[in-house]
Amino acid sequence: MDRFDALILEAIQTDARLTAEALSQRVGLSPDACRKRLARLRASDVVETEITVLAPDKVGRGLLLIVEVTLQNERMEDLDRFKAQMRAAPEVMQCYYVTGNADFVLMISARDMADYDDFTRRQFFAEENVLRFRTSAVMDRVKTGFSMPVVPDTG
Repeated sequence: MDRFDALILEAIQTDARLTAEALSQRVGLSPDACRKRLARLRASDVVETEITVLAPDKVGRGLLLIVEVTLQNERMEDLDRFKAQMRAAPEVMQCYYVTGNADFVLMISARDMADYDDFTRRQFFAEENVLRFRTSAVMDRVKTGFSMPVVPDTG
């Protein structure tokens, strides 16, 4: 990955809809070169996916919750089952298997507290391997996204 790849990746992280012409103006390459580089970055899985970030309150999901989940057992089959459940749950926006005080950290969207209560009954209380969970309600989305700094190879 060189400086031009890094510039392209920086640009598309904030706007995945940029045209090759717009990228060209930002990075100083021709539109065709930008198209080819972006296609290569996508094909090599440097770009995992391109998403749209919605305004939760505009789609009726105004309650955002960060939930720490601790499992009773961390056997591989237990972990895999919980991971599969979280992938399948549409309310779960993000799920991370982590070290520390909890086993998983989730970002969940809900219509309201009753909706979240229903989620906890289905996903946590009905799951015998969930030892405990701790919930924090998001009061303000200060920064939302998946952008990360991109540094070109110098070697």
